[in-house]
Amino acid sequence: MSGSTVIRSSPAVPRWARKSTLVLVIAALALAVFGTTTQIWLTVLLDPAQLGQAVTSREGLQVQGSKAATTVTALALVALAGGLAASIAGRMARWIITAIILLAAAGIVGAAAIVLGDPQAAAQGSVAAATGITGSNAQVGVTVFPALAVVIGSLLGLSALAIVPAGRYWRARTKYDAAAAGTAVSPAGPSDEIDSWDRLSRGDDPT
Repeated sequence: MSGSTVIRSSPAVPRWARKSTLVLVIAALALAVFGTTTQIWLTVLLDPAQLGQAVTSREGLQVQGSKAATTVTALALVALAGGLAASIAGRMARWIITAIILLAAAGIVGAAAIVLGDPQAAAQGSVAAATGITGSNAQVGVTVFPALAVVIGSLLGLSALAIVPAGRYWRARTKYDAAAAGTAVSPAGPSDEIDSWDRLSRGDDPT
């Protein structure tokens, strides 16, 4: 029995832990956050004399999310790239990617929450660009999209937390990952037996 290889049976992969499912969810949430920034977050009502020719709409000055919270757009793209990278990353890299997506999600929630907490301050840059007046008092209306960004950003963070536990079910891509996943090889066996385990495990992988 000195040359035998002990192979642990692959457990059934829960639906939430499937690589394709989790990566798709993270990508969809990141794109959804990005989509909110293309919508109107704030509506600023100013004196018509202040608006001049810069704003012709009777609805006032409309501020997109990309201008009200500039960091949200960039952080959404960071989270999207992280989710896609998780699909090809090794075990250790997935920890790093999880941290990056968590930080991006926290930044998204924080930036959107600041807009909700002080919409007038968030609109000052757009008001100054449109009217040339800084520090003006204005009535600022908030749409549903900042709150939506907070909700989606929170879901994005929760999805990122699932990467590490879900990664235990994903197919090992390297000899190191296969060994770390729990492949037990007899000391007397040849070194290429891990490759044999990899070939056998491919048939059991539901993804």
